[in-house]
Amino acid sequence: MKEILEKFYRSFHELDADGMIECYHNEIIFEDPAFGILKGEKAGNMWRMLCESQKGKDFSVVFSKIDANDKTGSAQWEVFYSFGKTGRKVHNIIHSEFDFQDEKIVRHTDTFDLYRWSKQAMGITGTLIGWTPYFRKKLQLQTNKLLSKFEESL
Repeated sequence: MKEILEKFYRSFHELDADGMIECYHNEIIFEDPAFGILKGEKAGNMWRMLCESQKGKDFSVVFSKIDANDKTGSAQWEVFYSFGKTGRKVHNIIHSEFDFQDEKIVRHTDTFDLYRWSKQAMGITGTLIGWTPYFRKKLQLQTNKLLSKFEESL
């Protein structure tokens, strides 16, 4: 299953959302601090939206520490980009956990320090409120609204 994870991150590095989605099971459940829980097609569309938004920009993904067996896997990855709303440089460090079914990723959970991210992406606003549950909830509402708008355009 290590090959699936390597393909997933290589595709992400190349901003190839379809290559990423090929690694996902139809019943994928994705979770992270920015989007919350996304299932099925919505999880794939999140990657489509993110890849599309970064084409032609200063975006880079570096992955390492990929480990997997037939049932579970994990990876460490770092992403470098400029946050769209503020133009501020972001270097996010993410740990991923995976479950596999039918030789595909069926569960994908990303964890990262949301407060660290908010300070980088949003400056003083992130420093002041990025640690609060209010910020997390508001961020998830905004990201899911963007995702819904993106899906309407497909």
